[in-house]
Amino acid sequence: MLRGASAINMDAKGRIAIPARYRDALRVEHDGTVVITVDISAACLLIYPLHEWEKVETKLIALSDTVPDERVFKRKLLGHAQDCELDSHGRIVIPAALKQYANLSKKTMLVGLSNKFEMWDENAWQEQQAKDNEFIESIDLSSSERLADFSL
Repeated sequence: MLRGASAINMDAKGRIAIPARYRDALRVEHDGTVVITVDISAACLLIYPLHEWEKVETKLIALSDTVPDERVFKRKLLGHAQDCELDSHGRIVIPAALKQYANLSKKTMLVGLSNKFEMWDENAWQEQQAKDNEFIESIDLSSSERLADFSL
């Protein structure tokens, strides 16, 4: 289970250290491999453990190459997908094109979302948090069937 937000520094070579609490599971359950791709709705990256990515990839492959909306999803997500292996120090290298897509600088945030991570530039993450807070305050939870009974 991937959860929590971690502030992570990216070095000059584009490497980030995956938090220690996730490393063993990634090595044992996912052969030490993650797949990084772009998020289609935000300026961040999605980092999937290998076997979680394989589930997404299966769904993407099933989409049509001749239906424009489906082809766009395939092109965007599969076209940017990069396999990355954890090195002996638990680091991965973020490819330059993906760093550019998400406007990543030295200070980043790695956010666990159960089956994947989002990786944000720290400033963009703070802006997104503010937008999310405003949105949550403005919505009527009872208007959503799935959120109406959600309680903590």
